[in-house]
Amino acid sequence: MAELDLIEFSRSLVADVQATADAEGTTTPEAFTRRVFEDLEQAGVVSNTFTAFHKAHGHEVHGYGIGESGETLDLFVTDFQLTPLDSKVTKSLTETAFKRLLTFVQRCRDGLQQHVDESFDVYDMCAAVEKALTEVQRIRLFLLSNRVSTWAEVPATHFDGLTVTHEVWDLARLHRHATSGALGEPIVVPFDPPLACVSAPSSEEDHSVILAVVPGEMLAELYAEYGTRLLELNVRSFLQARGAVNRGIRDTLLYAPGRFLAYNNGITATASKVDFVTGPDGVPTHISGVHGLQIVNGGQTTASLHYARSRDKAGLSHVRVQMKLTEVSPDRLAEIVPKISEYSNTQNRVTQVDFSSNHEYHVEVQRITRSLWAPATDGSGQETHWFYERARGQYTDELAKARTPARQRQFKKLNPAKQKFKKEDLAKFVHSWHQKPYHVGRMAQKNFVEFMLRLEEAPPRVDVQYCQRVIAMAILFKAVDRIAAVHGAGSHKSLITTYTMARLSLATDRRIDLDQIWREQGVSTVLQAAIHDLCPRVMRAVTTPLEGSHVGEWAKKVTCWDAVSKVRWQTPPALEAELVDRPLDEAALAGGTGDNHRGASEEVALVPVDEWYAIERWAKETRSLEPWQRQLAQYTGRRLELEQEVPETQAVQALHARGEALRLGFTPGT
Repeated sequence: MAELDLIEFSRSLVADVQATADAEGTTTPEAFTRRVFEDLEQAGVVSNTFTAFHKAHGHEVHGYGIGESGETLDLFVTDFQLTPLDSKVTKSLTETAFKRLLTFVQRCRDGLQQHVDESFDVYDMCAAVEKALTEVQRIRLFLLSNRVSTWAEVPATHFDGLTVTHEVWDLARLHRHATSGALGEPIVVPFDPPLACVSAPSSEEDHSVILAVVPGEMLAELYAEYGTRLLELNVRSFLQARGAVNRGIRDTLLYAPGRFLAYNNGITATASKVDFVTGPDGVPTHISGVHGLQIVNGGQTTASLHYARSRDKAGLSHVRVQMKLTEVSPDRLAEIVPKISEYSNTQNRVTQVDFSSNHEYHVEVQRITRSLWAPATDGSGQETHWFYERARGQYTDELAKARTPARQRQFKKLNPAKQKFKKEDLAKFVHSWHQKPYHVGRMAQKNFVEFMLRLEEAPPRVDVQYCQRVIAMAILFKAVDRIAAVHGAGSHKSLITTYTMARLSLATDRRIDLDQIWREQGVSTVLQAAIHDLCPRVMRAVTTPLEGSHVGEWAKKVTCWDAVSKVRWQTPPALEAELVDRPLDEAALAGGTGDNHRGASEEVALVPVDEWYAIERWAKETRSLEPWQRQLAQYTGRRLELEQEVPETQAVQALHARGEALRLGFTPGT
């Protein structure tokens, strides 16, 4: 990689972490840890991760996770520096970090939880680690650093009969991950001995097809090692692999393993490169290795093989699985793989879901929010944007484009870091409002998957009002989050916040005035008081699991929401007086305008036509507005004069231009 690219990535990373820490009121190490967790979860490297910092003599830990299958315990230690290029992570520092992590594991096994107060953040982590040590098959230790490591290949060790592996995610690896164009590092699988195959070269230069039969044991091993990373290019396969074993597959594996090849449809896979063993005539006869392996159909088959072996102790030595492997040119993966997935599945309808940043929903939310001005409520008259990061790093990229310090200050003034939100954040806000906190509790990536599925089933009309209300949900969520911190939610704050907001939404029948929250850019003192009263009650329900699991696992279950929904609490009379008359139903949130509030198009129409023309003339004479704002005023007047509706997006911008004109001295009627 180019050194300049790495330097720029480092600066951008530090800036983004600092902005996030400032906006969320947390430390930079915790913000960095959460960011890397999101990346690793998206790549399928880890799952079910939680941040929890604990440091004492001999040990230090910044978070933990339990693998999707429950067979892997992951522990994380973070090294974050504000000037990461000034030094490197040496072999000695790396060894020390992993030693301190393993010491923490040992102390958890020896009963560290008994010496930790239940109110401390680390209590649940100790309990989860102690319990996991009796169930998992391996331990993975991670060092997360924004510095460059000089020793990334750390050999495996053992702890109480469990294999312990070590992974260093340093600046170079994070950069490689962020710029590779793939969700995770390519999976490379060697076949020893080589796998017999039949190759059918295509007349198209960008792909070729190979047919083979794969040992079931090998597929189970691959899933045990890579999990959903094997499935990341296909949404449907990812959703299939949720820990459930298909009954028909399970029965065949247990009672007729030799017939699996006959009964099962097999898997469809892709690879960026296939290594062959060829015969005397040069025709491929065996596969010796596969690069960039992805299973795009057959995720349930693959996961079920793994779970049947690990949970049911099914023997897979006689199991064979047919595989159609397509070698695809790397630059055509994004185009061809979804089509292979769609056309190869003949048993069930494939849900057309695009989780990428280019999904039309996210593109439209970004387009509208970039021109949507949030009302100024601090008396300064300075309106601002809520900056929607459709793709990671957009905020810091835009900040970097403002090259001078003065322009960067102006950008931050118009786009405050505390008003930046990501796709995963949006899904969290909406699901909390719609009383689905158990999805939010399953962490960012899984919650986002569910959000996108719901979006495909009932796509909203994304317009100005929709975006205003989503931002109002964000404002409400952040207010609840601050109150949860006041009540000592600690490491469970994110869970307490989503459940409190969901319970509030339930109690008020979604009649909280989101439009008022948007206009005020905050929640009322009456609503704050109600949240203060509700939050501790919800916290007791969430942090007291009824099913014996630790809090993180409990919060993922619908039964947790059932318990929270039964928490005794009624809407206080003072808050009842602030609620709107009818629930904000799906139609309203999809963009419909209710009786209580007008849209921007209607507000524009209430301004006299002559006033729009007057604004255009005044702006031209005084040069007080931008040229496009002058043209917009003229355009608005002409549309209204012809009795045509002004589109909502242009209407919002026109109202903003009028507000600017009034603030700068324009007087209607002159």
